[in-house]
Amino acid sequence: MRSLIYILLLTIAPVAVRAGAIDVFVLGEVHDNPAHHAEQARRVGEIAPAALVFEMVTAARAEALTPADRADAARLEAALGWSDSGWPAFDLYFPIFAAAPEARIYGAEVRRDVARRAMEEGAAAVFAGDAALYGLTEALPPEQQDQREALQMAAHCDALPHEMLPLMVEVQRLRDATLALMTARALAETGGPVAVITGNGHARRDWGLPAVLGHAAPEVQVFVLGQGEDGSTPEGGFDEVVQAPAAERDDPCAAFR
Repeated sequence: MRSLIYILLLTIAPVAVRAGAIDVFVLGEVHDNPAHHAEQARRVGEIAPAALVFEMVTAARAEALTPADRADAARLEAALGWSDSGWPAFDLYFPIFAAAPEARIYGAEVRRDVARRAMEEGAAAVFAGDAALYGLTEALPPEQQDQREALQMAAHCDALPHEMLPLMVEVQRLRDATLALMTARALAETGGPVAVITGNGHARRDWGLPAVLGHAAPEVQVFVLGQGEDGSTPEGGFDEVVQAPAAERDDPCAAFR
């Protein structure tokens, strides 16, 4: 019976949504911008979430964390396998963990092997939840598909073969749905509020995590923060956008020239 109740909670979202309250705070970022992570840490401290969901952490790593891991930055970095993850330096992210030391950690990272399978089999086939509930069995509207493919091409310095673009979009849909699934799970298991740490591209309201979660659990109240650089506003719709100076970075497309 307990397992049936748990499945129902994940399927229909929380039984009761607090009137006028926010259940989920989606905090976007540009991954390598230190100011964005400082803003996330500040907001997490104010929210005092019951759960933190990270795009950068796998579910297995999150579930294996111990209180001793959480108490020490170096130990936490090792427990999460961060140095081999490909994400920016852990010292950018540790203050976010430290801002809510009692929050339960949930991982929503899509492993590379699962992403490869999504390219071959489709996102719905490899998704860990109910693919229909999270919108993965529905084709995207043609205009949105075209926009997503164009964004993937730009993000990869116009160097991708065109036949790869739909496959890359499929992986992005899987990542959005996985974030939504783990957010729903965190809310069901802890009662919330839940804070989600993810890139602006997954945070966008029009087709990212908020849209997918809205499809699965429309009664959940969500607030979405986007973070821009040097006055540029991230695309996709946010409840609030804050600005920071652009991070210093090398030209990511230099290798393709």
